[in-house]
Amino acid sequence: MKNNLKLLIVDDHPMIVEAYKNMLSSQSFSHYDFIIDTAHDCDTAIDKLKLAAKKEPYDMLFSDIKLPAASDGEIISGEGLAVYAKKLLPKLKVVILTMFNENHRIHNILKTVNPDGLLIKNDLTPDEFLIAFNTIVNDPPYYSNTVTKFFRNQTMNFGETLLDEINRKIIYHLSKGVKTKNLVNYINLSLSAIEKRKIQIKNILELEKANDEDIIGEARKRGFI
Repeated sequence: MKNNLKLLIVDDHPMIVEAYKNMLSSQSFSHYDFIIDTAHDCDTAIDKLKLAAKKEPYDMLFSDIKLPAASDGEIISGEGLAVYAKKLLPKLKVVILTMFNENHRIHNILKTVNPDGLLIKNDLTPDEFLIAFNTIVNDPPYYSNTVTKFFRNQTMNFGETLLDEINRKIIYHLSKGVKTKNLVNYINLSLSAIEKRKIQIKNILELEKANDEDIIGEARKRGFI
């Protein structure tokens, strides 16, 4: 008897989406019957998630981290999309697939999303994808090799290194040219609270005397925008 599953795959590279679809259509997955929807940006993914919540919910979401932000600036990455999707569809299994393999990035994804699967794209082979998929369906979570090494080698205290969604939104809007004094129009915080957040961001990014360009550059280098 086949296992019926409805999936949403979100990645801004159409060829990557097709690669996932091709793997899922292989003989190795013949015991599954898939309905597969796709999206290449946050806006489209949000629309499809909302529609699915009203009609037939998705069973699984596969999402990249670096995605075109939503037009309203509320969801700016795959992390935010995954958190939103889990709130909208509590039974949804969320799988993050990303090129980011640095310890601080893995830590941030695990803390903010707590996904059912975290797969580093460079680790991924068709065989591992099959193992990961079956594990996530039947007994999650599944973490690929790089993530497993992160757990084994974790010697740093990451307690102060978390860039939460609000901090990332501040950086995102700064990168779009919004001045600090105008961030109150985009983020539901007072100006003083935003300024405190910017100090926190500088500490997290290990920037002492930094301007907005320095913050944006370091955040981009670390894969946060």
